[in-house]
Amino acid sequence: MARYTGPKSKIARKLGAPIFGADKVLSKKNYPPGQHGNNRRRKTSEYGIQLKEKQKAKYTYGVLERQFRNLFEKAQRTKGVTGEVLLQLLESRLDNVVYRLGIAKTRAAARQLVSHRHITVDGQVVNIPSYTLKPGQVVGVREKAKSLEVITDSLAGRSHSSYSWLEWNQASLSGKFLSAPQREDIPEEIKEQLIVELYSK
Repeated sequence: MARYTGPKSKIARKLGAPIFGADKVLSKKNYPPGQHGNNRRRKTSEYGIQLKEKQKAKYTYGVLERQFRNLFEKAQRTKGVTGEVLLQLLESRLDNVVYRLGIAKTRAAARQLVSHRHITVDGQVVNIPSYTLKPGQVVGVREKAKSLEVITDSLAGRSHSSYSWLEWNQASLSGKFLSAPQREDIPEEIKEQLIVELYSK
């Protein structure tokens, strides 16, 4: 399974955002990494700004370049505003929904739960993190995985009512994907229009 496994704090500092979650290093060193990180005065080009936004989206959702481009092309073919549709496709990924439901503390942990066959969709085990959910589908935890410490710890510390496009059922440890979220409901600080401009060149 292709995924980024390099240093996370370095990437967060480079992009200037806590894209992998709370980061003590980022709060202490809120400037780019490297020998001249704190003294760079060169103005970033328009292309550089657009590229940075694309990288932020890729690392936030844990998607590599080819997969991200495929999603962008799919968003272009879909009716609606391309940038918003792109974010909706990213939010509809199974690993992201597992994270949003609070079953896992991070998207990386959610991806691992999915690939290790601990997650079901409509009662069937699905081990593809990039699986795109359709409205009405139910994401749940496999019966024998409900007692896993990583899942119980995550569920104990999360609120499940914060996303209007998801419906959580505590009794069955499952959540219903009601619909693709509207742009204003997606909390990620990503300027999707810059990504569209980058790919349109």
